[in-house]
Amino acid sequence: MAFALRRLLRLSGKGYKDKGKESPRHAARRLLARACSTVQKVAPAEASPIHTTDHNNVTNKTDVISPSKNNNNINNNNNKTTNTNKKNNNIVNESTLQHSQLVRTRRLMKELREVTRSQRDKPIYSVELVDDNLYEWNVKLLRVDPESLLHRDMLETNTRYILLNITFPDNFPFAPPFMRVIAPRIEKGFVMEGGAICMELLTPRGWASAYTIEAVLMQFAASLVKGQGRIARKTKGSKDFSKKSAESSFRSLVKTHEKYGWVTPPLADG
Repeated sequence: MAFALRRLLRLSGKGYKDKGKESPRHAARRLLARACSTVQKVAPAEASPIHTTDHNNVTNKTDVISPSKNNNNINNNNNKTTNTNKKNNNIVNESTLQHSQLVRTRRLMKELREVTRSQRDKPIYSVELVDDNLYEWNVKLLRVDPESLLHRDMLETNTRYILLNITFPDNFPFAPPFMRVIAPRIEKGFVMEGGAICMELLTPRGWASAYTIEAVLMQFAASLVKGQGRIARKTKGSKDFSKKSAESSFRSLVKTHEKYGWVTPPLADG
C-alpha cells in the first residue's frame, strides 16, 4: 500500500498549479502518513498474542481412569461383595444348624423322660441309648397282642422282645426318624427288606412334628399284628437284614407310595 501511494505521489505532483486546493502530492503524503501510523499501531510486536491450546499437554485436575483399572476396581468390589455374602450365608447357615440341633436335643430329652416315666409299671417297651448317643435309640418291644400269631411265635422261639433301632435326623422333629427291625427277622407285618418298616407316618409326607415316639411305637406294634407278621423260622437264603438294605428298601417304598398314594401298589412295584 505504501509503494502504491509513493508512485501516486510522483505522478500527481507534476504540473499541478491550482491555488487554494490541496495538491495531490500533499494528499498522497497525508494518506501515506496515516497508513504508516495505522500499521505502527498494529505492529506484530505490539499486537495481542493469539492463544492456542495444546491438546497433547492438557491435564485435568481429576486423574483419568483407564478401562483396565476401572474393570479391576469393579472386579475387586464384586469379589468383596461375594465374599461378604458368603460369609453372611455361612453365619446364617451355622446359626440355623445350631438352632436345629438345640431343638432336636430338647425334644429328644423330653421324649426320653416321658418314655422312661410311662414305662415303669408293666412296660410295653424299653429304651436304651446306643453308645450314650441321644440321637440313636435301641427300643425293645416287649409285648404284642396276646391273641396274635406273632405272640405265639415269640413264645415258641423263646423270643423275649423285638429289637428296633431308631435314628433321628438333624432336623427332627420336623422330619421323621428312621426306624427298622434288627431282630428277629419278621415276615409280613409291613416289615420289608433289611427290617425297613412300611408306615406312612415314618415318611416325610406322612410325618407331623406333633407325633411322639411313644405314638410311633404303638402304631408299629398294631401294624405288626394287622399285617399278620410272623417270625421267620428259616433264615438261610433269606434277604439281607442290614441297615444299608433297610435304607434302600425304605427309599423305594417312599417313591412307590408317592406315585400311587397309600394304597396297595401293583405287584411289579413291590
